[in-house]
Amino acid sequence: MTRHTSREADAPVPVIAPRGDVDIEVVPTLQAQAGAALAEHGALILDAGGIDFADSSFLRLVLTLHDQGEFRIANPSIAVQRLFAVVGADAFLSIHPTVNAAREGHAG
Repeated sequence: MTRHTSREADAPVPVIAPRGDVDIEVVPTLQAQAGAALAEHGALILDAGGIDFADSSFLRLVLTLHDQGEFRIANPSIAVQRLFAVVGADAFLSIHPTVNAAREGHAG
């Protein structure tokens, strides 16, 4: 079930910035943090610049978050860019060059 929470336009959007390998061992913790942020704020920015490796469990999480609320990805690393390009997710995800651009909602 998709749940969208409204948020105040002036309210800050939380940022989560995982680092290193984001794989099946890390994703449950990231999912809990991201889910809580979306539930509380109705929006989330994932700063993906520090991700060195991401597997299909990360991709599944991103697609789930995309369906749950206002979800933006900022500063994707080369590894994340490649993953999104291979599956075509870069065509519909909200991807931004920086966290500030994501806050402003301007695509890169």
